[in-house]
Amino acid sequence: MPAQDPPEAPESPDVPEAAVTPDAPADPQHGPRPPGAAPWVRTRLRAAPGGAVALALLVLVTAFLAAAFPRGVDTYEDREARRLIDGATAAERNVAVTAQPDPEVMSEDQAESMGGRVVERFVQPVLGEFRDPLRAERGQVSYGVRTKPVLVTDDPWLPKTDGQRPEVQLDARAGVEERARVVEGRLPEPTAYGAEGGGDVAFEAAVTVATAGKLHLRVGSRVHIPQSQGTVVVEVTGILEPKAPGSDYWSVDPLLRTPELRQKPQSLEPQRYWAAAFLLHPDSGPALFAGTQSFGPSFEDAGTSPYWNVPVAGGALRGRNVAAVLDALSTLQEGPGFERLAQKTGGTLDISTGATGLLAGYTEVRDAVTPVVAVAAFGVGAVAAVVLGMSGGLAASRRRAELALLRSRGGSLRGIATRLLAENAAAVLPAAAAGYGLAVLLLPGARHTPALLAAGATAAPALCALPLLAVAAVRRPRPPVRTDLVRARPSRQRLVAEVTAVVLAVGAIVVLRRRGDAGGGADALVSAAPVLVGVVAAAVFVRLYPLPLRLAARPAAWARGALGFLSLARAGRAPAASALPLLALLVALTTASFGGSVLAGVADARETASLHSVGGDARLTSAAPLPDGLAAKAEKVGGVRHVASVSTESGLQVIGLSGDLTLLTVDASAYARLSADLGLGPFDAARLRDGNGGRALPALVSPGVADLIGDGTLGLQSSRGRITAEVAAVRTMTPALTGGQFAVVDAESVARQLPGTEAVTEARPDTLLLSAAGGGLDGAALRELARDSAPGAALLLRDDVTDDLAASELQRGAERLYAAAAVAATGYALLAVLLSLLRAAPERVALLARLRTMGFSRRHGRRLLVLEALPQLVAAGLVGALAGLVTVRLLGPGIDLSALALGEESPDLLGPGGAELRADPLALALPSVAVPALALAAVLVQAWWGGRRRAVQELRA
Repeated sequence: MPAQDPPEAPESPDVPEAAVTPDAPADPQHGPRPPGAAPWVRTRLRAAPGGAVALALLVLVTAFLAAAFPRGVDTYEDREARRLIDGATAAERNVAVTAQPDPEVMSEDQAESMGGRVVERFVQPVLGEFRDPLRAERGQVSYGVRTKPVLVTDDPWLPKTDGQRPEVQLDARAGVEERARVVEGRLPEPTAYGAEGGGDVAFEAAVTVATAGKLHLRVGSRVHIPQSQGTVVVEVTGILEPKAPGSDYWSVDPLLRTPELRQKPQSLEPQRYWAAAFLLHPDSGPALFAGTQSFGPSFEDAGTSPYWNVPVAGGALRGRNVAAVLDALSTLQEGPGFERLAQKTGGTLDISTGATGLLAGYTEVRDAVTPVVAVAAFGVGAVAAVVLGMSGGLAASRRRAELALLRSRGGSLRGIATRLLAENAAAVLPAAAAGYGLAVLLLPGARHTPALLAAGATAAPALCALPLLAVAAVRRPRPPVRTDLVRARPSRQRLVAEVTAVVLAVGAIVVLRRRGDAGGGADALVSAAPVLVGVVAAAVFVRLYPLPLRLAARPAAWARGALGFLSLARAGRAPAASALPLLALLVALTTASFGGSVLAGVADARETASLHSVGGDARLTSAAPLPDGLAAKAEKVGGVRHVASVSTESGLQVIGLSGDLTLLTVDASAYARLSADLGLGPFDAARLRDGNGGRALPALVSPGVADLIGDGTLGLQSSRGRITAEVAAVRTMTPALTGGQFAVVDAESVARQLPGTEAVTEARPDTLLLSAAGGGLDGAALRELARDSAPGAALLLRDDVTDDLAASELQRGAERLYAAAAVAATGYALLAVLLSLLRAAPERVALLARLRTMGFSRRHGRRLLVLEALPQLVAAGLVGALAGLVTVRLLGPGIDLSALALGEESPDLLGPGGAELRADPLALALPSVAVPALALAAVLVQAWWGGRRRAVQELRA
């Protein structure tokens, strides 16, 4: 009986036949792998390590950029928040708590509440209101009992300024013995409390070295403060030297450390006086309260009260916590925190701080900068997503035969997708983790969650692109057909996608132009507007591109030589899939052009603001007249082109004019040259000269003055006498005064009308304006000239003002991110073109081999490849520049760059034009030329590399 064959096992639909051979792995869903079978992932990585390494590098860079973006934003926001607090003055970051005594409480009880231990016990409740994220510099907390500055007696040895007696402040502050060193004498002893009040009261006090020097004090000196029933006598027992004079303890109230020369606010005449502080023993608070209650009417504002100074700590402040800190400060000033402290003091409580204003300004600038930065993130993110998808498409096209074989041998779609997913995961996941780790290493201290999500968002398309495209390619077997770019007909799905992109782009543009970019955070639709414009431009380009190719191919077919016709035919036969790199290229060019225009607009806005702020490239201003001959010396300084002397008289009252008027007396010729050189209110000097000796002087005036004068004249009472002026020209601004109401007159014309007044002190020049030549000013030489010739003058350089406008970490960080995003988008665009070239590389090399067998030389082959790629790259560059220009024109009116350019400075510095986005020619041209040029260089390298091998080898391959 013949042997029967064993029954054949049914074939599993999920396992290809290759999977049950010794050389292939088994499906884990259908039992263990057969003995000797190699794992799929390890086999694939060993067989083709180049593709896995290239994918890992792409994911590494992309994950690093994606994770670095939110961490970079956190970093510069945190730095700016800390800079604002740490760089502020002690008074600005201080939370000042002052308790005013309750008038309904008996004086004895009020005095008892000002004892040293009682005031100290209230420190902990105050600090208890500082909870995360609001933190206090606990080591710099100061507290005590103090008066306001009061007049002292007319002691003959006390210095007087302008005949005014000094004012002193008595302060029973705790902690002086720990924060000061006794230079001479001893620390004061406490003064006993006297409930009766009135009569002579004696206090012991210490003063700093600076106070002793300015007020001529020494150990044993007595200062007498009058009151209605006796005198308060303060005896100096010690002279102190602060151990840390720059600390908040000494700086929050500068009088404790250094006396100040103040001006009486109610006096128009100079009435300056010295103000200083005397340090009492902390337990002298009750006696100080009792001793200052019987002051006469001149001392009604003595205001003895306990106080607590708590500086806000900026070292641990985060930008994301600023809103919470503002809420905590608001609660402390007006909310439940205030109520809790007020109940414990039992009196009227006053809590004030400058930190609220600092952080509120920070919030405004950050909210204005965030939408602009989000535009860069959306742009580079879109291009990166396209490139990651193209990398999967390249791998799928290279392995199309392998995948078709697996499918034909029984492989299921799920099994194929799972294997490809595992294969990608081996390269993608470690690379994404490494990119995230690199971002954390380079940008420490920022949040982890946004960076993790960004890195994960990068890994997802890199993981899924190849499995999805592979499954789509082998799901239904299709015969190979030509998909020429010229002959391909757009599908309905593509039409729907294009219409959707157009609708979204139009909606984003309309919303942005109506609402602006400061509508509250980063709106996704508005921030994606440049990307959507690039997508629309790519869709239009792909639809219109075949038309010029067809028109050019007809005459090329009749021309001599095959090179032109072959190149155009090859360009037209490019696969329709080449629209994807075109999309990446145009989106990248649009984003890079838009970003370059933003950075150029920011730089221009700062230059304009610094020019308006200074009134030239340099400005020398003095309260007293400048020395004669200083202008001639300034002209000899390197880099100086024009110099103009100006005599300024401000505060002139004119009936019917909104605001004070500033009279500017200038040398008309020099001032006109300076104005024309700066482009700031240029005018004709001849129009200011009173050649006929008329009654009214021609004047260059502001629009407000011109409206007031009309066709008449205006009388001004200046320091040289009464001047009658008429309108000669109207300018919105002039170098000497870029804001406010002004009138500019010629000095020679004034001298003819008011002879003999040239020597009047107020009429002599007090301001010097300079403009620079092309190389810039020699700032060091100007500072030396000002120091030697005009020691009391203040020198202001335009370059220094420009640097100050960019001092904010918010601005500098946002600009760095924007520049990095533009570079990254350009790099991804180039990578998209290179991936497209790699995808078609085998076919191009085979074509060159066939052409060489028909007589084409290697030089002709290189020309063919260049001419084939040239139409698409050149057209894409032109369309990219055009798309960038259209994007700037469409979105410019809705984007205000004032916050990014000026920070917290007033936008009024920019004048009526503001800081709108304008197209920058270099920003439009550079990416549109550089990327196609680099792509053509890559084509040449590919042609050279393909020409190295012999034609026979290529045809046999």
